[in-house]
Formats: sequence, C-alpha cells, structure tokens
Amino acid sequence: MKLSTDRILTTHTGSLPRATDLTTTLEALDSGRMPDPEAFDARVRRAVGDIVHQQLEAGIDIVNDGEQGKVGYSTYVRHRLTGFDGQAAVPVRADWADFPEDRTAVQKDIMNFKTALESAKPADAFMTAASPGVIAHFLKNEYYPSRDAYLARLADIMKEEYDAIYRAGFVLQIDCPDLAMGRHLAFPEISNAEFLKIAAANIEALNHALRDIPADRMRLHLCWGNYEGPHHRDIPLRELLPVALKAKPQALSFEGANPRHEHEWIVFSEIRIPDDRVIIPGVLDSTTNFIEHPELVAQRIGRYAEIVGRERVIAGTDCGFATFARSAHQVEPEIVWAKFKAMAEGARLASNQLWT
Repeated sequence: MKLSTDRILTTHTGSLPRATDLTTTLEALDSGRMPDPEAFDARVRRAVGDIVHQQLEAGIDIVNDGEQGKVGYSTYVRHRLTGFDGQAAVPVRADWADFPEDRTAVQKDIMNFKTALESAKPADAFMTAASPGVIAHFLKNEYYPSRDAYLARLADIMKEEYDAIYRAGFVLQIDCPDLAMGRHLAFPEISNAEFLKIAAANIEALNHALRDIPADRMRLHLCWGNYEGPHHRDIPLRELLPVALKAKPQALSFEGANPRHEHEWIVFSEIRIPDDRVIIPGVLDSTTNFIEHPELVAQRIGRYAEIVGRERVIAGTDCGFATFARSAHQVEPEIVWAKFKAMAEGARLASNQLWT
C-alpha cells in the first residue's frame, strides 16, 4: 500500500453504479442470455474508462475499475469457472477440472483497467476479487466431501486470479463478507465462538491462496452485509477483529459509518493492531441516500487517526454502491458521486487538523 505522509487518502470498497444499458446486459447475462462478446467487451472497456475518470473527479485517490464487467462482487465466478450450475445461493455442483474462461476474463479486466489508467494519475489503483469463503457462502457445495475440502479447492482456483492482479501491478482487495455477514446469514444457530472457528478456517484457506503476494500489496474487506436492515444479530467487531487480523493483507477495510457499527471505532483502542497494519474505515454509509456532511466525515477519520496514527488511516466506504448489477439502486447513482465528494472534502478537513 502506498501510504501518505502529508494527508488522508480516500478510496472505496469496489463496486460502483453501472450505466443503464450495461446493467441491462449484465442482468441478461446473469439469467443465461449471453450478449454479443465483442459488443459486450467494447461496452465494458468504455465503462471502465468512464468510471475511473468519475472517481478522480469526485476526489477519490485510490481508484478501481468499479467492477463494471461483473454481475456481482462474489457470484461473478459462476460465469468464469466451470462446474457451477443454477443460480447464486442455490446448491451447485463444483467438480471443475479446468478453468480457462477465468484466465481470459481476469486478463480482460486487467487490460481494461490499464487502458483507463493511461490517461489518469491516481495515487494508487486496486482490483477486487472474491474470497474462497464468500464464494462458498453464495455458491453452495454439493460435491466435495467437506466444507474444508471445498474451501481448499476454491483457494487453489482463485489463487490464479489473485496472482494475476498482483502481477499486473495493482493492489489486490479480497472481499470477505463471509467473515462477518456469514455469522447471522449462514450460521445463525451456532455460537459466536463456534463461528469464529469457521472464520479462522476461511482465513487459513485464503492465506494459502495469497502465499505468493506481499502483504503490503493487499487489502481485505469485511462487512456484515450491504443491506438496510436491523443488523441486530451482527457479530461484534470486538470479537471478530483478533481473527480478522490473522489474514495476510496489510490493510483492513470495514464498516464504520452505519448506525450499527459506527461506535466500534473504540475497539481499536482496546485491541492493538500490529504496527505494520493499515485501516480503511467506512466513513460513508453505503445503504442510505443521506449525503454525509464533510465535517462528520472528518470527525470519523479523526477518531481512528488519533488511535492508530494518521499515516495508517485511509478514508473508505462501508461497502460497495452496486454490489450486484441491478436496475434498482439502494443509493441513487448521482448521490453516490455526491457522497464521494463529501468524503474528499472531509478528508481535506481531517488532513488540515491532523497535520497542523
């Protein structure tokens, strides 16, 4: 990670709104209607170029491709790997032996992003990829003899995608909602202690897949589910953080702005994170059309900076703003960009306070 020594940098979680026509095409793809490959690839290239410039115009320092060519942040693998049949969240058979389509798709993502960056100069750039644990959450195993065996196979397969993103020169973000969201959605009947053993197994499989990538070229995103709901069954960060810190990535992205988790900034004064770690707290709620006031954003940034140090804080978002390509949005696209501008202004305010 490129750390800043003179100001708070801004980033986000990954998924960004797609244009209406691209959303329609992705929805068709998800339902099994394959678009014209050349037309689809060309449209995604344009979308990636547009989204990179929109991020920079809104004040985002560390940008990505907005996941413009993906159906969803986790279920996109269903369209790239053989052995998955049916729809997401439905038990599927996973007995693939080869996965050439994923190699091709990942390289297309990389080239689209590189092309977009030729005329852009962000502070840094990242690309997202699903963790073995979150794939196992959405795409159930009905083939391997155990969950651990399924995770191990997913880790072996996804390693190729992880390595390709790193070799391309981008920071790799691993999306791991399974470490938090999985508690109340997949394992509601067990205790927190029992769930933490499952989360630890997910991290062990992930770390195996990340073994050839330096920690400082990775970030991990965990969240409790990017939806507007009660969230009263969410596992507390205080219990989860020690396990999450066993993951190899240097930076940890997490929810820090919504009403259920904003108070957890105090956890970082109770649990000391290693000196080489970086945190990316959410300072924007990704489920509401409220536009956060820049002064509130600055306050949120300042809380963390006072605990872990200003150089180890990057301002981020609770989660993505279009985790799945859908016609309906939780947050209206034009409001997404207004929220980003508020975050950028809040980061400037915080920087003035922290470096004076």
